[in-house]
Amino acid sequence: MAVSKVPTIDFGISADDRQRIVDGLSHLLADTYTLYLKTHNFHWNVTGPMFQTLHQLFMAFYTEQWTAVDLIAERIRAMGAPAPGSYEAFAKLTSIKPSPGLPKAREMMIELIEGQECVARTARNMFDIAAQANDQPTCDLLTQRMQIHEKNAWMLRSLLED
Repeated sequence: MAVSKVPTIDFGISADDRQRIVDGLSHLLADTYTLYLKTHNFHWNVTGPMFQTLHQLFMAFYTEQWTAVDLIAERIRAMGAPAPGSYEAFAKLTSIKPSPGLPKAREMMIELIEGQECVARTARNMFDIAAQANDQPTCDLLTQRMQIHEKNAWMLRSLLED
């Protein structure tokens, strides 16, 4: 019995464009996973008068981010590339700065605003690459990520206002 060859990817996006998209999505994946870890850590360790509100809000954020990590990684796989999946790989790819120690609740919110906006910028920075490649599924994913992270930053910023 002859073994058939696995067909090459041919859904209308060139290999070069797919690689550029994969590179951008890998950064988005690393930023999203790093923000997920930071948010989950803050969920566990937040204290103070806003404990209940922040504990629940952070849980909603990290739960959504956990789902997003899978969607982004699966899009990378659909493009024919392996998804980065180690702390070492994420550390090289992420733009999100680590927390120096364990901040107080107000500083947690500020760091998460910065992280949410960082992920939105990463998605926005690669949108044109996906659009120029006529990659509507990636554009849709990026639009959803920008919308969610911009909304999350607004919600956190609103909590900091007097």
